[in-house]
This record gives sequence, C-alpha cells and structure tokens, in this order.
Amino acid sequence: MPELGDFEGCWRLTRRIDDRLSGQVLRLTGRAVFARDDAGLVYDETGRLELPGQAPAVATRRYLWRAGAAGIEVFFEDGRFFHALGPGDRPEARHDCAPDLYRVRYDFAAWPCWSSRWEVHGPRKNYAMESEYRPES
Repeated sequence: MPELGDFEGCWRLTRRIDDRLSGQVLRLTGRAVFARDDAGLVYDETGRLELPGQAPAVATRRYLWRAGAAGIEVFFEDGRFFHALGPGDRPEARHDCAPDLYRVRYDFAAWPCWSSRWEVHGPRKNYAMESEYRPES
C-alpha cells in the first residue's frame, strides 16, 4: 500500500454509483486533490454528478487523511473517525453508522492508479459505489 505522502497531488476521478433501491446508475467525473496540512492530508473532491432524467449537479466532499499506527486513518471533515486503511494492496474497512453499514475495499495493485469500492446497506440504503483515481498530469 502506498504511504500517506504518496497521495499528495491532483487526481482525475470517475465514479459509478449503482443505487439498487431506485434502479438508477449515477455517474460522477471530477477531480480529487490531496493537499498537505499540519497533520497529514486534506482530501477535497469536486465533480459533476449526472443523475438520470435530471440536470447535472456539482458534488463536493472533504475528508482528512492521517498517518496512524496501523496505516492511514480517514476522518470526516469535522474530525470524527471514518475508517482506516491497513497494509496490503487491497485493504478493507468498515464504518458502522447505525442503522447503516458501509464497507470499502481499496485496490492499489495498479499504483499510481487506484480505486475504492463501497457497499452500503441499511433500511433506506442499498448501493455500490466504485471510484477510480488516476494521476492528473
């Protein structure tokens, strides 16, 4: 698995979200930037989200990536813990947000290109989200 500093920089981002409840597929194209701060990296994502039958929307999100004892720890923007990436080319993690469960598998085998795949299940959620990252150059 890459080290925290290896992510610093700009990445082209493509994402597919398969919403099993609505039967819709959403797509996002955009950019992810990992910028250094005093404690690690700040992940900022901006993209164009395409929803079937609707005008495209701008989507953004921010996370904090930090070096941790077992690998890379990811936090929400407000500092709450989200999940950790352990060692290996395909680390897995989970985040319990009752009543929903989020599971992720990262894939770094083709580094510097990498991906994440989320499976999300709950009473009102059932979707798979796959994001692919490529260096912007």
